[in-house]
Amino acid sequence: MAKIVCVLYPDPVDGFPPKYARDGIPAVTGYPDGQTTPTPEAVDFTPGELLGSVSGELGLRTFLEERGHTLVVTSDKEGPDSELERELADADVVISQPFWPAYLSKARIAKAPNLKLAITAGIGSDHVDLDAAIERGMTVAEVTYSNSISVAEHAVMQILALVRNYLPSHQWARDGGWNIADCVANAYDLEGMNVGVIAAGRIGVAVLRRLAPFDVKLHYTDKRRLPRETEEELGLTYHPDARALARAVDVVSIHCPLHPETEGLFDEKLIGEMKRGSYIINTARAQIVDQDAVTAALKSGQLAGYAGDVWYPQPPPADHPWRTAPHNGMTPHVSGTTPSAQARYAAGTREILEDYLAQRPIRDEYLIVDGGSLAGTGATSYTAGTGTAPGVSA
Repeated sequence: MAKIVCVLYPDPVDGFPPKYARDGIPAVTGYPDGQTTPTPEAVDFTPGELLGSVSGELGLRTFLEERGHTLVVTSDKEGPDSELERELADADVVISQPFWPAYLSKARIAKAPNLKLAITAGIGSDHVDLDAAIERGMTVAEVTYSNSISVAEHAVMQILALVRNYLPSHQWARDGGWNIADCVANAYDLEGMNVGVIAAGRIGVAVLRRLAPFDVKLHYTDKRRLPRETEEELGLTYHPDARALARAVDVVSIHCPLHPETEGLFDEKLIGEMKRGSYIINTARAQIVDQDAVTAALKSGQLAGYAGDVWYPQPPPADHPWRTAPHNGMTPHVSGTTPSAQARYAAGTREILEDYLAQRPIRDEYLIVDGGSLAGTGATSYTAGTGTAPGVSA
């Protein structure tokens, strides 16, 4: 029998379950590339429920305990005395979410001799030391595509919120004011602007498609150029690297993985080369930008706005400079954990567990590490042997 440790974010402050705004969510059965949504044998939850917090348990307890397995669910994950640290000693499986990551460092993996599988409930597995996982012979899996569209919608929302100066305008209304000049002095039409994405994978392409109707000029950069028909359909301009794109656009939306080539990519120099009054939206990983350089650029006016939902560390300290920087539209790491997304990544987590516990192959598109090497999606998203360790991710 297996011991599964599941690290989830805390319940709502007013208790669990919350009062839901809607009675259900739309049924989604497939993704734009033809991949099907998760297909577990069954689920023990109602789609639209809060599954990502501790009491939601990803809907896994009945499934696991009826089969004799042990499930430990906790939000206590930091430090040597945390519940995660204590439970790792004899854990076979660790499940974590990017929004409340259980950082599986090389040292933690070494303390968990039974650990065979790390599952990301969602997408983005850079909170796991992939090199250490490869060395151990572990499997690392994530629920690919489960929340990609959720993140894309959040990025488009934040682009509009920054460019139209929505948050300060809303605050004037909340505070009883009617300060039209103050609201519109920093508000612009998105129409006609140059907007670019860094990395045109599932999320990046979804952002491009959602922005096309706004009559903007679309740009992208990626190691793998998109098919010509996609470029022509969306009117895309390709750039060979992030620097060339950043210099050419008014808005940058970041969607690349964090690895040594992208860490600190948007530093003081690159931000200084952008048009004055540019905007950056980052729903990828916090350390792709230099925290201090972004803060300074917001204060000087080099950046007209910065938004996103990724921080380092997560959760960030109360005095993190992005909490109070001018012209920021930051949120907690929530873009990929809507109840809609939770229904998919909870079902996908169960699908992975069903296959693993029955000793069946896990879907190739879910795999990041398997058989002592990068595999599946991981083979195209990460690079082994180049410091793919947690502690540099957000």
